[in-house]
Amino acid sequence: MAIERIISGESTEQEKQFNWSLRPKSMSEYIGQTKVVEKLRVAVQAAKMRNEPIEHTLFYGPPGLGKTTLAHIIANEMGANLVTSSGPVLDKKGDLMGILTNLEENDVLFIDEIHRLGIAVEEFIYPAMEDFKTDFVVDKGAFAKTIKIPIKPFTLVGATTRAGLLSAPLRERFGLIYHLDFYPIEELMRIIERSAKLLNNKIDKDAIEEIAKRGRGTPRIVNRLLRRVRDFAMVKNNGVIDKDSAVKSLELEGVDSMGLDDLDRSYLKLIIEFYNGGPVGIEAIAATLDEESDTLVDMIEPYLLKIGFISRTRGGRVVNRAAYDHLKLQKPADGFF
Repeated sequence: MAIERIISGESTEQEKQFNWSLRPKSMSEYIGQTKVVEKLRVAVQAAKMRNEPIEHTLFYGPPGLGKTTLAHIIANEMGANLVTSSGPVLDKKGDLMGILTNLEENDVLFIDEIHRLGIAVEEFIYPAMEDFKTDFVVDKGAFAKTIKIPIKPFTLVGATTRAGLLSAPLRERFGLIYHLDFYPIEELMRIIERSAKLLNNKIDKDAIEEIAKRGRGTPRIVNRLLRRVRDFAMVKNNGVIDKDSAVKSLELEGVDSMGLDDLDRSYLKLIIEFYNGGPVGIEAIAATLDEESDTLVDMIEPYLLKIGFISRTRGGRVVNRAAYDHLKLQKPADGFF
C-alpha cells in the first residue's frame, strides 16, 4: 500500500525514467547533503590522484534522499562504469560471481537494499571487497575444489534504509559510511526550481514553496508532487503553475500543508482515539490499521519523528502536542503529556 502513496519515498517503475531525466550527473549539480558531498569530493579527488578506486562506500537513510544518485555521481566523477543490482536479486553466489568477474578496473558496483543480501552471498563478497579476489567452490564432496579468482579493483557502493540490519562484518568493510538526512525547505525549493527548468515549466516562487512544504524533506517526493501540480495546472489553469493551482492540486491528492496523507493522519488519529494518545506498541498499531509493521517503521514514522509529531518510548509510540495542533484535535484528559 505504501508504495502507491504519492508521498512515499520509494520509486515506482513508471517514474524511473522521469527521475533519470532530472538526476544530477556531477557533484557540482547536486543540491543538499553538503557535508556528505564535500567529503565525497575529497575522497574521489584523492582516489583519482592515486589512480585507485574510491573506497567502498555505504549510504544509509530514508528512501528518496539521493543514495542512488550519489552512486551514479561517484561513477561519473571517477570516469568509470556503474553496474547496478539489489540485495533481493542477488540470492545465489553465481549471480554475484558473474557480476564481479565482468567488472573493469575502477568500476562501481551499486547494490541497493544491501541489508537484504543472503548470508551466503554476503560472506562470498568479503574477500572481493578486501583483497579483490574470491574463492569459488566447484563440485561437491571429495571432488570439491576451491578456485581463487582475481577481480579487478572496484568500488562497492551499498545503499540501505535499514542500517541496523546490516551485519557488523559487512558494515566494517566499508571505508566510507554516510548518513543522508531529510532536506530543509530551502534546499527542496532549489530542487523544484531546477526540475521545473529542466521540464520547461514556468512556476512562481509561492508555488515552489507550497510544494516544498509538503515534500517531507525528500527530493523524490517534491519531484513527484511537481508532476501532479504540473498536470493540474495544465488542465485547470492554462498551464500556469501558481500558488493557487499548487494548493488545489495537492489538496486534491490528499496532501496537507505538512505533507501528511490519509495514512499518516489515520496513524495519528488511531493512536489518539483508540489508545488515548499512547504509548502503544507498533504491532498493535499495525494490526489495527491492517498494515505491515515494517511499512509503518520505514515509510510513516521517520518523517513523523523528524517533525516531532510522535515519540518512541519504552512503552511504545506517543503522539505529541504538535500533532494534536495540526489535526485540530483536543489532547485526551489523561494523555501521556
